[in-house]
Amino acid sequence: MTLVEFLAPLARASHKERILALLYYEHRYKSAESLTVEQIRQGLKAARVPRWARINVADVLARSGHFVDSPGSAGARRLWRLTDTGSDHVRQALGLPAAEPEIEHDVGALSTAASKIKDREVRDYVDEAVKCLQVGALRAAIVFLWTGAIRSIQNLMLSHGAAALSAALQRHDPKARAVSSLDHFAYIKDKTILLGAQELGVIDKNEKDTLEEALNLPNRCGHPSKYKPGLKKASSFIEDVVSIVFK
Repeated sequence: MTLVEFLAPLARASHKERILALLYYEHRYKSAESLTVEQIRQGLKAARVPRWARINVADVLARSGHFVDSPGSAGARRLWRLTDTGSDHVRQALGLPAAEPEIEHDVGALSTAASKIKDREVRDYVDEAVKCLQVGALRAAIVFLWTGAIRSIQNLMLSHGAAALSAALQRHDPKARAVSSLDHFAYIKDKTILLGAQELGVIDKNEKDTLEEALNLPNRCGHPSKYKPGLKKASSFIEDVVSIVFK
């Protein structure tokens, strides 16, 4: 996730909130222990923050109280970093979980993806996945994200017209019923939908293969069992789905 994406949810926030979030991002994802005012200013520029050049970064930091600390200097330039309280504040502002960096990263990536989705139904599913991730409900998050992803693919397939769509599905499953609306997909297996999507050019072969592999995970998570995916498994699934379907 880029700095631009990380700061996107704070588009209407104060300069203080964005500067604190920038310090958090650079520490968490770039391993920067502390930054100078100039480095922060350049980060705001890189993140395309409006009127970044007019922001008095030093003054904002000086007024940030116990959220920031100055551990020393780099030459003549003072260094700044977040305190633990400041980190907690940023996580709360962005709705990030406090527990694991992997989940935290995925929450940010999914929130960014959701903000770009125009279809309300699809966006609702992805938003539900974000909420589940925030409380560590990985199985539910995986199921909700897959549901949003497959619905997004179905929408794209419908745009090719009922005749072409039905032919593509029936080429891989002769018993598949004709599809002319979203409701009709309820009778089509997800694997057949992926094959039909490739047939129509909605996804390419490599994307189809990746999504077929990913499909095994929501299938396991959506049925009663003792299976619980680990953080890395969930994170890998989220990365694949987001990069293919919500790119």
